[in-house]
Amino acid sequence: MADTTEARAARKWNATHLPDLSGRTAVITGANSGLGFATAEALARAGAHVVFAVRDLERGAAAAARVGGSTEVRRLDLADLDSVREFAASWDRPLDLLINNAGVMMLPERRTKDGFEMQFGTNHLGHFALTNLLLPYVTDRVVTVSSGLHRSGDGVIHFEDVNLRTRYSPTRAYAQSKLANLLFTLELQRRLTEAGSRVRALAAHPGYAATNLQSHTANPFVRAFMSVGNKLLAQDDRSGALPTLYAAGQDLPGAAYVGPDGLGEMRGAPTLVGRSVAASDPESARRLWTLSEELTGVAWGLALTKAS
Repeated sequence: MADTTEARAARKWNATHLPDLSGRTAVITGANSGLGFATAEALARAGAHVVFAVRDLERGAAAAARVGGSTEVRRLDLADLDSVREFAASWDRPLDLLINNAGVMMLPERRTKDGFEMQFGTNHLGHFALTNLLLPYVTDRVVTVSSGLHRSGDGVIHFEDVNLRTRYSPTRAYAQSKLANLLFTLELQRRLTEAGSRVRALAAHPGYAATNLQSHTANPFVRAFMSVGNKLLAQDDRSGALPTLYAAGQDLPGAAYVGPDGLGEMRGAPTLVGRSVAASDPESARRLWTLSEELTGVAWGLALTKAS
């Protein structure tokens, strides 16, 4: 039979290629909507027990009911480190997959409960603290959702002003937080390898996916542009979730970064992709880790030694 475009497309990786996840547990932050919901739905369908880690328990319960399968809902507000600690303190069993999915995007300038710039505080620091507090229970991998926009903004971490008090812009703040996600993954994997752990740290980005994140951007012109783009160019959430699912289910090297294989990594099937030079800098990754420990008061997870 000829190798038609349709035949090649049918061979592209999708959620039906996930392995049997029966008996495995996954925590997904922000699982009640968008990419998080699509990720939860696919993992539950593959047999995993999925924990919806969400701010709003009522919305989380409604989402979990729509997914069906084996699920539970727990409260987690990544913009509140006390909430992160409470979530982690209540965890008492092995955890196969931790998927750091939740995030905020291009907001007007705001602060977390602990006084951090909202995007850096939620997208990076909240997940940094959560991962390290749960890491003693993690048995397989940590997948953190970044963005192709980690290359935008200034393309650096503003170490002397990570809260961007003197240079805030919604785009700069978002780009910094997504760059931080990749540097966090890089340093986490280095530490896991050094400790002899079998746990892997990976990152993924969805390309251009139509989610509710874009509706909260600060600039009305950007919102309008994204609204049109969502209709004409973007993938749906199920397609946008595929890189995360690929990172969660495939045998990939530690610190791997997964994104769509199409033009500009905006859409397509999941594949290994590159990252910016800044996102590959081990010195910046170490420096960010040290700063994140200082800001959150949460130390290297395997040093907690509950399990490994």
